[in-house]
Amino acid sequence: MDTKRELTSVDLAALEGELADYEGAKLDKAYLYAEDDLVRLKMRDFDRGRVEFIIEVGDVKRAHVAAAEHVPDAPGRPPDFAMMLRNRLSGADLVRVEQFEFDRIVELEFDREDGSTTIVAELFGDGNVAVLDEYGEVIDCLETVRLKSRTVAPGTPYEFPSARFNPLTVDYEGFVARIRESDSDIVRTLATQLNFGGLYGEELCTRANIDYNVPVDEVTDEQLERLYEIVTDLGERLRTGDLDPRVYYDTPDGAEDTEESVAPAEQRNGGGETANENRQRVDVTPIPLEEYDHRYSEPFDSFNDALDDYFFNFQREQEVEGGETQRPDFEAEISKYEHIIQQQQGAIEDFEADAEAEREKAELLYARYDLVDEVISTVQQAREDDVPWDEIEATFEEGAERGIAAAEAVVGVDGSEGTVTLDVDGTRVTVDASQGVEKNADELYQEAKRIEGKKEGAMAAIEDTREDLEAVKQRREEWEAEDTDAAPEPDEADDDEPTDWLSEPSIPIRNNEQWYEQFRWFHTSDGYLVIGGRDADDNEELVQKYCERGDKFFHAQAHGGPVTVLKATGPSEPAQEVDFPESSLEEAAQFAVSYSSVWKDGKFAGDVYMVDPEQVSKTPESGEYLEKGGFAVRGDRTYFEDTPVGVAVGITCEDQTQVIGGPPAAIRPNAATSITVEPGQYAQNDIAKRLYREFKDRFADETFVRKVASPDKIQEFLPPGGSRMVDE
Repeated sequence: MDTKRELTSVDLAALEGELADYEGAKLDKAYLYAEDDLVRLKMRDFDRGRVEFIIEVGDVKRAHVAAAEHVPDAPGRPPDFAMMLRNRLSGADLVRVEQFEFDRIVELEFDREDGSTTIVAELFGDGNVAVLDEYGEVIDCLETVRLKSRTVAPGTPYEFPSARFNPLTVDYEGFVARIRESDSDIVRTLATQLNFGGLYGEELCTRANIDYNVPVDEVTDEQLERLYEIVTDLGERLRTGDLDPRVYYDTPDGAEDTEESVAPAEQRNGGGETANENRQRVDVTPIPLEEYDHRYSEPFDSFNDALDDYFFNFQREQEVEGGETQRPDFEAEISKYEHIIQQQQGAIEDFEADAEAEREKAELLYARYDLVDEVISTVQQAREDDVPWDEIEATFEEGAERGIAAAEAVVGVDGSEGTVTLDVDGTRVTVDASQGVEKNADELYQEAKRIEGKKEGAMAAIEDTREDLEAVKQRREEWEAEDTDAAPEPDEADDDEPTDWLSEPSIPIRNNEQWYEQFRWFHTSDGYLVIGGRDADDNEELVQKYCERGDKFFHAQAHGGPVTVLKATGPSEPAQEVDFPESSLEEAAQFAVSYSSVWKDGKFAGDVYMVDPEQVSKTPESGEYLEKGGFAVRGDRTYFEDTPVGVAVGITCEDQTQVIGGPPAAIRPNAATSITVEPGQYAQNDIAKRLYREFKDRFADETFVRKVASPDKIQEFLPPGGSRMVDE
């Protein structure tokens, strides 16, 4: 199993009560270890003496009190961020430690005579630490975030992410309603819709004796009542501190854990070591988990102590292997900074587009001055005569029916805001009806300037990130220069080693367009071609021209889906019967359901049927009618029930350079790099742009990505409806 690197929402809920015991401690000094994205707060407590609080937001994400012997040595000259913390917090009292909602965010509030300061640690995504003044404005932060959904930047009010659903405080009706809304199975619903994550989703199912994969609509009321009781009990234990923390270990090769898997206290040595030195720590939890009953575990008096033991030893195990220091993961750190730059570049592009849109609106107001002025004057006169807003809206609707141009331009009236929305030459512009055309246009120009100001801030932030990136690359060069003795001699090099296309500075473009690229297509993991229709015209053509003897015809058991054909031969080859491997059949079925209305409806699985070409006809039954793109299927069908949706989009660099897309099992092995998507919140064009930016970030040769994998080419392989990237 993968070793734990990040705290969960459940972990923070358990930790919140323990950390509250440290309220009243005074802060002495603050340190920043920039290479590890680690903040250390050295405090003094009346009862405990020295207290070391660690916040790490890099590859590892944690926040807890550490033993003095587990903290790193003080770094050299403190950076500006650490100096800012010292200036604001030296001598300040810790007055509040709190988890935000049920999110992976912890707040530490400090008070001093001259004011209040709050440290917000974001233990999700790329991680961040923001320092806020008493009014909630950001004084400084480790990473500047400028996204459409939220902004975290110095000089701006701190914006929390949208509040997550809290399953530990919801009542029974709300709990059941949240689950019943899901179209997925119960474990995935608990993990994603109720925010428990995969491990605790499985744990809750195990304790409630519910099969992981049972669909939500098959879960009984009695099972939901039992599940709610277990969740309520978990919430109560976390709130009251009724914990039994454990550090779990992997099983060494060739050994088996016994039922007596808990290490007795006397078996533990100083420094968190146990008598089982050949075991590796893999997880730490606030309560024992039935999912881990088979694993060796070590109990601790407090969850905080367990976290300290786990992460301290986890890092030692990562740094040392076989007595030799491992090479630092420079690539992961470089990838992180490159990903941040990609986000910042995306934000800059958004700011540019938004500013340009505001200017265009202002110019449209002047271009159609008479029309806009007529609308505004009409509203102002009506308001002076005390005409209600709903009557004003009705008047415009009547005028539009009579063909009055000014009235036809009105698409909305909002009396609560005193605004009118106009369609000016195809662009919607909302104006303040109490102001003239010039004033409305001026406000749009000012808004454009304000947005451009945010762009300048993002550009400054991107330069800072580039400096951090160059610093990591420099450290990598220095490390490799010191490690030249370990490099093989030139004649020992492996000439057959595959090319690392992602790091190639220049990739030659090779593409020979094929006949099937007019459709949706992919090659199965066994090498067979699958083609699918994009619309009704494609479906017609596929049935009439390309569905031949020996092929297999697939279609989702849902209205609105592509004709999908698994080809046995090419269009110019003689037809022949083929015994298709099961893997190819399953991938073709997944392709059919993924590009159907199942995905568009936000569902994660659906049924698919398969027939032979001779069972498919464009001739309807007597008295029936086939619409364009439709077909009649006669005879027995082979069903692929509850087929999961799944699409990956990748880029190939040999033998051809192009975008490919389809079932992940078929795409990943053949692409230099790929990204998996699932049903989500982003429209086709939006997710295509996000994938494009991610691909640009992965390849050293960005020009290559622009040429072969533009957003419009990526969009061709994306299912209809909303999607989102899957964390991998």
